[in-house]
Amino acid sequence: MNPDTSTLATEFDRHRNRLIGLGYRLTGRITDAEDAVQDAWLRLADTDPAEIRDLGAWLTTVVSRLCLDRMRSAAVRRESYVGPWLPEPLVSAVDSDPGDIVAGQDDLRMAAMRVLHELPPDQRLALVLHDGFEVPFAEIAEVLGCSAPTARQHASRARRAMADAAPPERVPLPEQQRVLEEFLTAVAAADLPALTRLLHPAAAVYGDSGGKARTARRPVHGAEKVARFAVGLIEKYGTELVTSGRPVLVNGDLGLLLPGTPDAGPRVFSLAVRDGRTAELFDIVNPDKLTHVEF
Repeated sequence: MNPDTSTLATEFDRHRNRLIGLGYRLTGRITDAEDAVQDAWLRLADTDPAEIRDLGAWLTTVVSRLCLDRMRSAAVRRESYVGPWLPEPLVSAVDSDPGDIVAGQDDLRMAAMRVLHELPPDQRLALVLHDGFEVPFAEIAEVLGCSAPTARQHASRARRAMADAAPPERVPLPEQQRVLEEFLTAVAAADLPALTRLLHPAAAVYGDSGGKARTARRPVHGAEKVARFAVGLIEKYGTELVTSGRPVLVNGDLGLLLPGTPDAGPRVFSLAVRDGRTAELFDIVNPDKLTHVEF
Protein backbone atom coordinates (compact mmCIF):
# COMPACT_ATOMS: atom_id res chain seq x y z
CA MET A 1 0.00 0.00 0.00
CA ASN A 2 1.51 3.34 -1.02
CA PRO A 3 1.50 6.31 1.42
CA ASP A 4 -1.41 8.04 -0.33
CA THR A 5 -3.55 4.91 -0.17
CA SER A 6 -2.62 4.40 3.47
CA THR A 7 -3.69 7.94 4.33
CA LEU A 8 -6.94 7.49 2.43
CA ALA A 9 -7.64 4.24 4.29
CA THR A 10 -7.05 5.97 7.63
CA GLU A 11 -9.47 8.75 6.68
CA PHE A 12 -12.03 6.20 5.50
CA ASP A 13 -11.80 4.24 8.76
CA ARG A 14 -12.77 7.38 10.67
CA HIS A 15 -16.14 7.21 8.95
CA ARG A 16 -16.63 3.43 8.91
CA ASN A 17 -18.83 2.99 12.01
CA ARG A 18 -21.06 5.89 11.05
CA LEU A 19 -21.47 4.47 7.55
CA ILE A 20 -22.29 0.98 8.83
CA GLY A 21 -24.83 2.56 11.17
CA LEU A 22 -26.36 4.35 8.20
CA GLY A 23 -26.43 1.19 6.10
CA TYR A 24 -27.99 -0.82 8.91
CA ARG A 25 -30.74 1.74 9.46
CA LEU A 26 -31.54 1.75 5.76
CA THR A 27 -31.37 -1.99 5.01
CA GLY A 28 -31.95 -3.62 8.41
CA ARG A 29 -29.14 -6.07 7.70
CA ILE A 30 -25.57 -5.98 8.96
CA THR A 31 -24.21 -7.81 5.90
CA ASP A 32 -25.88 -5.38 3.49
CA ALA A 33 -24.49 -2.46 5.47
CA GLU A 34 -20.98 -3.90 5.50
CA ASP A 35 -21.14 -4.71 1.78
CA ALA A 36 -22.27 -1.18 0.95
CA VAL A 37 -19.43 0.30 3.01
CA GLN A 38 -16.90 -2.00 1.34
CA ASP A 39 -18.23 -1.02 -2.10
CA ALA A 40 -17.93 2.63 -1.10
CA TRP A 41 -14.27 2.08 -0.22
CA LEU A 42 -13.61 0.51 -3.63
CA ARG A 43 -15.25 3.48 -5.36
CA LEU A 44 -13.27 5.89 -3.20
CA ALA A 45 -10.01 4.18 -4.11
CA ASP A 46 -10.84 4.71 -7.81
CA THR A 47 -11.82 8.37 -7.40
CA ASP A 48 -9.52 11.35 -7.76
CA PRO A 49 -9.32 12.94 -4.26
CA ALA A 50 -9.38 16.36 -5.91
CA GLU A 51 -12.99 15.67 -6.92
CA ILE A 52 -14.09 15.22 -3.28
CA ARG A 53 -14.71 18.39 -1.26
CA ASP A 54 -16.13 16.73 1.87
CA LEU A 55 -15.19 13.06 2.34
CA GLY A 56 -17.88 12.37 4.95
CA ALA A 57 -20.64 13.81 2.78
CA TRP A 58 -19.30 12.00 -0.31
CA LEU A 59 -19.24 8.65 1.49
CA THR A 60 -22.72 9.21 2.94
CA THR A 61 -24.09 9.81 -0.56
CA VAL A 62 -22.35 6.77 -2.04
CA VAL A 63 -23.45 4.40 0.75
CA SER A 64 -27.00 5.79 0.55
CA ARG A 65 -27.19 5.12 -3.19
CA LEU A 66 -25.83 1.61 -2.77
CA CYS A 67 -28.30 0.88 0.01
CA LEU A 68 -31.21 2.34 -1.95
CA ASP A 69 -30.65 -0.26 -4.67
CA ARG A 70 -30.73 -2.98 -2.02
CA MET A 71 -33.79 -1.47 -0.34
CA ARG A 72 -35.81 -1.37 -3.54
CA SER A 73 -34.89 -4.96 -4.39
CA ALA A 74 -35.71 -6.06 -0.84
CA ALA A 75 -39.11 -4.34 -1.00
CA VAL A 76 -40.04 -6.60 -3.91
CA ARG A 77 -38.78 -9.73 -2.11
CA ARG A 78 -40.67 -8.88 1.06
CA GLU A 79 -43.96 -9.14 -0.81
CA SER A 80 -43.48 -12.92 -0.69
CA TYR A 81 -41.79 -13.03 2.74
CA VAL A 82 -43.52 -15.45 5.12
CA GLY A 83 -44.71 -13.60 8.22
CA PRO A 84 -43.52 -10.29 9.69
CA TRP A 85 -40.10 -8.95 8.70
CA LEU A 86 -37.80 -7.65 11.44
CA PRO A 87 -34.30 -6.18 11.14
CA GLU A 88 -31.33 -8.39 11.87
CA PRO A 89 -30.66 -8.04 15.62
CA LEU A 90 -27.56 -6.27 16.92
CA VAL A 91 -26.53 -8.43 19.89
CA SER A 92 -23.94 -7.58 22.54
CA ALA A 93 -23.16 -8.66 26.11
CA VAL A 94 -25.11 -6.93 28.86
CA ASP A 95 -21.95 -5.90 30.70
CA SER A 96 -20.14 -4.63 27.61
CA ASP A 97 -20.11 -1.40 25.67
CA PRO A 98 -22.75 -1.96 22.95
CA GLY A 99 -20.51 -0.20 20.46
CA ASP A 100 -20.52 3.01 18.48
CA ILE A 101 -23.32 1.86 16.19
CA VAL A 102 -25.82 1.22 19.00
CA ALA A 103 -24.67 3.19 22.04
CA GLY A 104 -27.14 5.95 22.87
CA GLN A 105 -29.00 5.51 19.58
CA ASP A 106 -32.66 5.45 20.54
CA ASP A 107 -33.76 5.09 16.91
CA LEU A 108 -32.04 1.69 16.70
CA ARG A 109 -34.25 0.00 19.29
CA MET A 110 -36.17 -2.86 17.69
CA ALA A 111 -39.56 -1.20 18.28
CA ALA A 112 -38.50 1.82 16.23
CA MET A 113 -36.69 -0.19 13.55
CA ARG A 114 -39.76 -2.36 13.00
CA VAL A 115 -41.86 0.70 12.16
CA LEU A 116 -39.08 2.30 10.13
CA HIS A 117 -38.85 -0.76 7.91
CA GLU A 118 -42.56 -0.72 7.16
CA LEU A 119 -41.99 2.55 5.31
CA PRO A 120 -41.44 2.62 1.53
CA PRO A 121 -37.72 2.78 0.66
CA ASP A 122 -37.75 6.41 -0.53
CA GLN A 123 -39.49 7.61 2.64
CA ARG A 124 -37.18 5.60 4.88
CA LEU A 125 -34.07 6.95 3.17
CA ALA A 126 -35.27 10.57 3.28
CA LEU A 127 -36.12 10.33 6.98
CA VAL A 128 -32.90 8.59 8.02
CA LEU A 129 -30.64 10.90 6.02
CA HIS A 130 -32.32 14.14 7.05
CA ASP A 131 -33.34 13.50 10.66
CA GLY A 132 -30.58 11.06 11.58
CA PHE A 133 -27.61 12.30 9.56
CA GLU A 134 -28.51 15.95 8.87
CA VAL A 135 -28.21 15.61 5.10
CA PRO A 136 -29.82 18.55 3.24
CA PHE A 137 -32.88 17.76 1.13
CA ALA A 138 -31.09 18.91 -2.02
CA GLU A 139 -28.52 16.13 -1.55
CA ILE A 140 -31.20 13.59 -0.60
CA ALA A 141 -33.02 14.49 -3.81
CA GLU A 142 -29.90 13.64 -5.82
CA VAL A 143 -29.77 10.19 -4.23
CA LEU A 144 -33.47 9.55 -4.86
CA GLY A 145 -33.52 11.09 -8.32
CA CYS A 146 -36.29 13.53 -7.46
CA SER A 147 -36.75 17.20 -6.62
CA ALA A 148 -35.86 18.67 -3.24
CA PRO A 149 -39.56 19.39 -2.41
CA THR A 150 -40.40 15.75 -3.18
CA ALA A 151 -37.57 14.55 -0.94
CA ARG A 152 -38.89 16.83 1.81
CA GLN A 153 -42.36 15.36 1.31
CA HIS A 154 -40.98 11.81 1.60
CA ALA A 155 -39.39 12.68 4.94
CA SER A 156 -42.55 14.43 6.17
CA ARG A 157 -44.72 11.41 5.37
CA ALA A 158 -42.23 9.08 7.03
CA ARG A 159 -42.06 11.28 10.14
CA ARG A 160 -45.85 11.32 10.35
CA ALA A 161 -46.06 7.53 9.97
CA MET A 162 -43.51 7.05 12.76
CA ALA A 163 -45.42 9.44 15.02
CA ASP A 164 -48.74 7.72 14.30
CA ALA A 165 -47.26 4.30 15.09
CA ALA A 166 -45.73 5.67 18.32
CA PRO A 167 -43.35 2.74 19.05
CA PRO A 168 -42.56 2.38 22.77
CA GLU A 169 -39.70 4.56 23.90
CA ARG A 170 -36.60 3.08 25.49
CA VAL A 171 -36.78 2.81 29.30
CA PRO A 172 -33.83 2.43 31.72
CA LEU A 173 -32.24 -1.03 31.87
CA PRO A 174 -33.26 -1.66 35.53
CA GLU A 175 -36.91 -1.25 34.57
CA GLN A 176 -36.42 -3.48 31.53
CA GLN A 177 -34.84 -6.12 33.77
CA ARG A 178 -37.75 -6.04 36.22
CA VAL A 179 -40.34 -6.33 33.44
CA LEU A 180 -38.43 -9.12 31.70
CA GLU A 181 -37.97 -11.15 34.89
CA GLU A 182 -41.66 -10.84 35.79
CA PHE A 183 -42.65 -11.85 32.29
CA LEU A 184 -40.34 -14.89 32.21
CA THR A 185 -41.47 -16.06 35.65
CA ALA A 186 -45.12 -15.98 34.60
CA VAL A 187 -44.36 -17.68 31.27
CA ALA A 188 -42.31 -20.46 32.90
CA ALA A 189 -45.15 -21.09 35.34
CA ALA A 190 -47.66 -21.06 32.47
CA ASP A 191 -49.66 -18.67 34.66
CA LEU A 192 -52.09 -17.23 32.15
CA PRO A 193 -53.90 -14.78 34.50
CA ALA A 194 -50.65 -13.40 35.93
CA LEU A 195 -49.13 -13.09 32.47
CA THR A 196 -52.17 -11.24 31.16
CA ARG A 197 -51.91 -8.74 34.03
CA LEU A 198 -48.23 -8.14 33.29
CA LEU A 199 -48.85 -7.35 29.65
CA HIS A 200 -49.87 -3.95 28.34
CA PRO A 201 -53.49 -4.04 27.06
CA ALA A 202 -52.19 -3.28 23.54
CA ALA A 203 -49.35 -5.82 23.76
CA ALA A 204 -48.15 -7.42 20.52
CA VAL A 205 -45.85 -10.23 19.39
CA TYR A 206 -43.83 -9.94 16.18
CA GLY A 207 -42.16 -13.17 15.10
CA ASP A 208 -39.69 -13.27 12.22
CA SER A 209 -39.18 -16.73 10.76
CA GLY A 210 -39.23 -16.22 7.00
CA GLY A 211 -41.02 -19.56 6.99
CA LYS A 212 -37.78 -21.30 8.08
CA ALA A 213 -38.53 -21.78 11.80
CA ARG A 214 -41.46 -21.76 14.18
CA THR A 215 -43.01 -18.63 15.63
CA ALA A 216 -46.16 -16.60 15.09
CA ARG A 217 -46.83 -16.33 11.35
CA ARG A 218 -48.81 -13.11 11.90
CA PRO A 219 -48.54 -10.38 14.54
CA VAL A 220 -50.45 -11.29 17.70
CA HIS A 221 -52.28 -8.35 19.28
CA GLY A 222 -53.89 -7.89 22.70
CA ALA A 223 -52.81 -8.95 26.19
CA GLU A 224 -54.94 -12.09 26.36
CA LYS A 225 -53.91 -13.37 22.93
CA VAL A 226 -50.24 -12.63 23.59
CA ALA A 227 -50.44 -14.43 26.94
CA ARG A 228 -52.02 -17.49 25.33
CA PHE A 229 -49.37 -17.46 22.61
CA ALA A 230 -46.53 -17.38 25.17
CA VAL A 231 -48.05 -20.09 27.35
CA GLY A 232 -48.71 -22.16 24.23
CA LEU A 233 -45.00 -22.11 23.41
CA ILE A 234 -44.15 -23.43 26.87
CA GLU A 235 -46.78 -26.15 26.66
CA LYS A 236 -45.41 -27.19 23.26
CA TYR A 237 -41.65 -26.90 23.84
CA GLY A 238 -41.24 -26.98 27.64
CA THR A 239 -39.89 -24.43 30.12
CA GLU A 240 -36.35 -24.99 28.84
CA LEU A 241 -37.27 -22.73 25.94
CA VAL A 242 -37.05 -19.71 28.29
CA THR A 243 -35.05 -20.95 31.28
CA SER A 244 -32.02 -21.64 29.06
CA GLY A 245 -31.88 -18.02 27.95
CA ARG A 246 -28.80 -15.83 28.35
CA PRO A 247 -29.38 -12.08 28.93
CA VAL A 248 -27.94 -9.84 26.23
CA LEU A 249 -28.50 -6.42 24.74
CA VAL A 250 -30.53 -6.50 21.54
CA ASN A 251 -30.22 -3.20 19.67
CA GLY A 252 -29.31 -1.64 23.00
CA ASP A 253 -32.31 -3.06 24.90
CA LEU A 254 -32.45 -6.06 27.22
CA GLY A 255 -33.18 -9.39 25.57
CA LEU A 256 -32.33 -13.06 25.59
CA LEU A 257 -30.33 -15.49 23.52
CA LEU A 258 -32.29 -18.73 23.50
CA PRO A 259 -30.23 -21.66 22.18
CA GLY A 260 -33.36 -23.64 21.44
CA THR A 261 -34.58 -27.14 22.18
CA PRO A 262 -34.62 -30.34 20.10
CA ASP A 263 -37.96 -29.15 18.67
CA ALA A 264 -37.42 -25.40 18.53
CA GLY A 265 -34.44 -23.70 16.93
CA PRO A 266 -32.34 -20.90 18.42
CA ARG A 267 -33.84 -17.44 18.67
CA VAL A 268 -33.15 -13.88 19.73
CA PHE A 269 -35.88 -12.50 21.94
CA SER A 270 -36.40 -8.96 23.17
CA LEU A 271 -39.19 -6.77 24.43
CA ALA A 272 -40.27 -3.15 24.64
CA VAL A 273 -41.84 -1.61 27.73
CA ARG A 274 -44.73 0.83 27.94
CA ASP A 275 -46.23 2.12 31.19
CA GLY A 276 -44.17 -0.35 33.20
CA ARG A 277 -45.50 -3.41 31.36
CA THR A 278 -44.46 -5.55 28.42
CA ALA A 279 -45.82 -3.86 25.30
CA GLU A 280 -44.06 -5.47 22.33
CA LEU A 281 -42.27 -8.80 22.00
CA PHE A 282 -39.82 -9.56 19.20
CA ASP A 283 -39.05 -13.20 18.43
CA ILE A 284 -36.39 -13.56 15.72
CA VAL A 285 -35.94 -17.18 14.64
CA ASN A 286 -35.09 -16.90 10.95
CA PRO A 287 -31.62 -18.51 10.78
CA ASP A 288 -30.61 -16.03 8.06
CA LYS A 289 -30.99 -13.24 10.63
CA LEU A 290 -28.86 -15.01 13.24
CA THR A 291 -25.60 -15.61 11.35
CA HIS A 292 -23.78 -12.91 13.36
CA VAL A 293 -25.07 -14.23 16.71
CA GLU A 294 -22.94 -16.52 18.87
CA PHE A 295 -25.19 -18.76 20.94
